[in-house]
Amino acid sequence: MPLTPDQLAEIEAARTTPRPTLRAVSEGIEAHLYRAHQVLDHGFVRVIDYMGDDAAIVQAARVSYGAGTRHVSNDEGLIRYLMRHWHSTPFEMCEIKLHVKLPVFVARQWIRHRTANVNEYSARYSILDREFYIPAPEHLAAQSTVNNQGRGEVLTGEEAARVLEMLKSDAGRAYDHYQDMLSQEGQQGLARELARMNLPANIYTQWYWKVDLHNLFHFLRLRADAHAQYEIRVYAEAICRVVADWVPIAYGAFQDYRMGGVTLSAKAVDCVRRMLKGEVVTQETSGMSKGEWREFEGVIG
Repeated sequence: MPLTPDQLAEIEAARTTPRPTLRAVSEGIEAHLYRAHQVLDHGFVRVIDYMGDDAAIVQAARVSYGAGTRHVSNDEGLIRYLMRHWHSTPFEMCEIKLHVKLPVFVARQWIRHRTANVNEYSARYSILDREFYIPAPEHLAAQSTVNNQGRGEVLTGEEAARVLEMLKSDAGRAYDHYQDMLSQEGQQGLARELARMNLPANIYTQWYWKVDLHNLFHFLRLRADAHAQYEIRVYAEAICRVVADWVPIAYGAFQDYRMGGVTLSAKAVDCVRRMLKGEVVTQETSGMSKGEWREFEGVIG
């Protein structure tokens, strides 16, 4: 179960006792407050708090840039202008705090985004639950032969069964030893801060993660991308659905200019111009490496 009975009771109490406020309210994200959106087999994402909305971005931009941007006639146009021209500080006026339950190996990937405030569940003071991420069969893949960071063909048959059994048995055995090492009745046992080092990387941890919208968009651009690792991508996709309801205008601009757009090098722009003039351009005449040309073809092909 993703949430404990105590957490469910806390959510129910919070949602049944609304309070009036004078601060800016986003109706879209209010529906997400405290609710857990399940991710993977035991994980979740839930919104704990937020600050600001689309109007807060516009307000900050007009204070910051003054008359220089007042030719933009409406909020959507201004937000799209800011996104298009890579202005960041107006988007930093919005913040969100999430409660996330995720496997440790996903957390170690996630924490590389160092522009957030994080407070993680401590296994020095508490005992971790016996919950492990075990991939569904369709996500159990071999190493890619062309990408050192990616996956290749999905495992099938006896090989898939063998790997799944190892994942399950190794995780269970490590947790059994973890419990055996901890202090028990009548035994002194090993300190929790030491016993935890024997736990596998697929055990679940939890944290509170607070980030501003500018840095959240950077996280989502990388982690919601189709090439991102599946196990972190599904968390990013769940957050995308929340952000789309929170700041719909800003999220629409983000989709257009970041998720759906591309950045071209000076050489690539030169090739496009030459092609528009009717010139036949090849990798040899482009000035690009083979890798750059392959990526360029993927954009224009």
